[in-house]
Amino acid sequence: MLTRRQLLANAALATGAGLGLGHDALAVPASHHLPRAIEALRSRRNEAVAISTDEQRARMQRARELLVERNLDALVLAEGTSLTYFTGARWWGSERLFAAVIPARGAPFYVCPAFEEGRAREQLTDGEHADVRTWQEDESPYQRLAQGLQDRGIAAGRVGLEENVRFVFADGIANAAPQLKLSSGTAVTAGCRMIKSPCEIALMRLAAQVTLAAYEAAYRSIRVGMTQYEITELSRQAHDRLGFPGAADLVLIGESSAFPHGSVKPQRIAENSLVLFDGGCDVLGYKSDITRTFVIGKPTARMKSVFEVVQRAQRAALEAARPGVECGAIDAAARAVVTAAGHGPDYRTFTHRLGHGMGMDGHEWPYLVRGSATPLAAGMTTSNEPGIYLRGEFGVRLEDDMHITVDGAELFTPRSRSLEEPFAPA
Repeated sequence: MLTRRQLLANAALATGAGLGLGHDALAVPASHHLPRAIEALRSRRNEAVAISTDEQRARMQRARELLVERNLDALVLAEGTSLTYFTGARWWGSERLFAAVIPARGAPFYVCPAFEEGRAREQLTDGEHADVRTWQEDESPYQRLAQGLQDRGIAAGRVGLEENVRFVFADGIANAAPQLKLSSGTAVTAGCRMIKSPCEIALMRLAAQVTLAAYEAAYRSIRVGMTQYEITELSRQAHDRLGFPGAADLVLIGESSAFPHGSVKPQRIAENSLVLFDGGCDVLGYKSDITRTFVIGKPTARMKSVFEVVQRAQRAALEAARPGVECGAIDAAARAVVTAAGHGPDYRTFTHRLGHGMGMDGHEWPYLVRGSATPLAAGMTTSNEPGIYLRGEFGVRLEDDMHITVDGAELFTPRSRSLEEPFAPA
């Protein structure tokens, strides 16, 4: 599945070709020698400890508890991250239904195309002993699912659907089992996934540290005249050296940095260019999302002033975050700093929410956005990414991954000191 950064990068490549720049202008020059800063990196792969089978089974039990609390009789998962979270299966989506069904009481079962049964059993945590209901190409998977529910004593009742279940699947289930009431299963899936275990936190902390180290190595390898594509490739090489796939998928230079998710226009480093990196990596299925803004050369006084406001806004959000505080209040704490500095009100220059939950998906529940009454809880992890974007000039964003502790919050990585020293701790 393409991320929004990858979509933007692909669009930029297509636009560059359309402008007649040609393949050679967009490609990174082939070289057998990495820049010294990247060459010096060493793999950290042996530091990553995978989620245990016992922990994965405990997730299923927690889902059952939440089903009972929410008066739901079962949860249906199709392809996607929640399926992997609860079952271990990494399933590519197609028009054929593959589903996991977790009843509030009783063992889970699976609905699977018959020709895929072997591949499914290889991946499922309960593998060989799993209850897999297969269907042939001319049969209805929805009838198999309805029968599985009846076998668990659920002939009628409320069944929650994971939020990414496609309409065609939901419609098929509704027609095969009209006596069921289908509703949202988000309270169950998000209720489990929002609270990270110590092992999940360790994987995410490592991912954040890897990305920051890769960014610094790429930053130290930048030369005047480089394009954003060359710089993205440097960041990718740095992540590879550290042992995990990742990159600064967004490299925004000069005026393009005023677009939070980038511009499709080709860009090139000049003296005193302001540059914004945004991206992350994957450590055994867990994501990082880090942004750094800096200047190659000497920043203007206006650039420095804006950076300092964003820096204060990030600190204000960090200080406001603790268990029990509503997510919307954390957004408000950062936005108040931006507004007080003359860059408000509302979304005038700080054009997006403060942050999003993180874990196996780069964006997941909860969201630090105005109006969200979701209370923070220990174990939640979100981005903390205030920004100020001045169209026609530049933009500044600082993003670190923030973990809610029992009595406050912490960042997985040191905050950025300045535009001139972006990788020195503040």
